[in-house]
Amino acid sequence: MLKSLSVLGFGLYQWAVYIPLAITATIVGASIAVPIGWLLSPRIANVYVATLWAKFLTTAAGVRLIVSGREHIDPRRSYVVVANHQSAFDIPVIYGYSGLDLRWVMKAEIKWIPFVAAGCRAIGHIFVERGNTEQATAAISKAFRRMESGSGVLFFPEGTRSIDGRLLSFKKGAFRLAVDQQMDILPVTLKGTAAIIKPKSVVIHPGTVEMIFHEPIEVAGATISDVPKLLERSRKAIASALGDSNQ
Repeated sequence: MLKSLSVLGFGLYQWAVYIPLAITATIVGASIAVPIGWLLSPRIANVYVATLWAKFLTTAAGVRLIVSGREHIDPRRSYVVVANHQSAFDIPVIYGYSGLDLRWVMKAEIKWIPFVAAGCRAIGHIFVERGNTEQATAAISKAFRRMESGSGVLFFPEGTRSIDGRLLSFKKGAFRLAVDQQMDILPVTLKGTAAIIKPKSVVIHPGTVEMIFHEPIEVAGATISDVPKLLERSRKAIASALGDSNQ
């Protein structure tokens, strides 16, 4: 009974308070990030505006975060960050609490969302069209020309969210990029985000999320023939923190 009342109470909070605040934060954040990103620096807009937006969305949703493996990260270095994908909350969790200056590789459809699209363009996030390799390559190359030293790129190599929490097969794009740019790969495991927003649902449930940073995988000297090996090493690292069923 108490649990049901608690769920009902948070549901009312979500629709009456959280969602209006999230929309307001997105509009305000984008309005600040756009001029800073274009006139000063995409990094400043990213680290000092967008990161705060991500932390607000996470904290206000009642999400408690446990982070481990941060000692593996050198914030002065550039990484291709690869993570498992279980929920819409994966992005604000990584974005807000990784401590890295990251650009997302995101679906082209997002570029039509008001305010969100403008902020993403100013910061330098990368819109790619599914199945259009030529467009994706051009978009990534353009983004890299704007990126400063120490900035990284975030991929969800599964390509879509896992419905049951099991790790899906990985696509090769992130690993080809790592080889092309000679950037080390940083595998990240997320646990618990699927319970915050369950698949095919828009209802938020407060809870605890774990974010685990694994040791970076060195790419120096690797060639395109090494892509399958880099992919498999990354997948094994991410799966190692998810349990035996994902090995």
